[in-house]
Amino acid sequence: MGLSVNGPDACQKGLGCCIALIPCTRQSALCPRWVGYVRGMSGNAARTIDPEFPGLAPDVVEGYRNAPEHLVAEIIDGELSLLPRPRLGHAYAAGELHGELHNPFGRGRGGPGGWIILVEPELHLGARPDVLVPDLAGWRRERLPAGFIDDAAATLAPDWCCEVLSPSTEKLDRGRKLAIYHREEVGHVWLVSTAMQTVEVLRRLDIGWGLVATFEGGEVVRAEPFDAVPLDLAGLWSV
Repeated sequence: MGLSVNGPDACQKGLGCCIALIPCTRQSALCPRWVGYVRGMSGNAARTIDPEFPGLAPDVVEGYRNAPEHLVAEIIDGELSLLPRPRLGHAYAAGELHGELHNPFGRGRGGPGGWIILVEPELHLGARPDVLVPDLAGWRRERLPAGFIDDAAATLAPDWCCEVLSPSTEKLDRGRKLAIYHREEVGHVWLVSTAMQTVEVLRRLDIGWGLVATFEGGEVVRAEPFDAVPLDLAGLWSV
């Protein structure tokens, strides 16, 4: 079926042929300049350049390497982001979603297989690089180089990422991180809201992100790129 690009009012609930564009520009309200960043850490900025991150300021790398365990450390556009680890409901939704996808797509049990899906993998993307930790990320197995799973971080961009939104991370997830995923040609991103009990399915287009569908509540859905198998959303929201 052909894909038409229309405004937000044309996008229907569920999988349809219309999508609503989400612009991905630095000036967009969806892509704020930066949120929750530490522009520089205390100390001497003239420290020796880290050989693993030669494009990053030494104080930023030091802050990243020495981040407390109760914080999630990311580096975005050369700036350090330190945010609290997710609440239990956030972690529960991510874990349940991984469970729903792992057997049919990771193991090929009741589904086509062909994927590797990881929880909170560290991604090193781009030349600088940007260091991101999505809640979930998936790669098609045919793209994986030998030894991929042995590395401490992935330098190959995923085919799919999922961010579970929280008040402290939503602006970042919808803004700078989406921009990086677009730049790195991640094919799909899901934005999951436990507060609203919704799953937004975004597909990458050359001009930005296409909102393919917004699913709500306890629906049983087929969501790209995992639409080969129905997904029951009810289990994401409550124990």
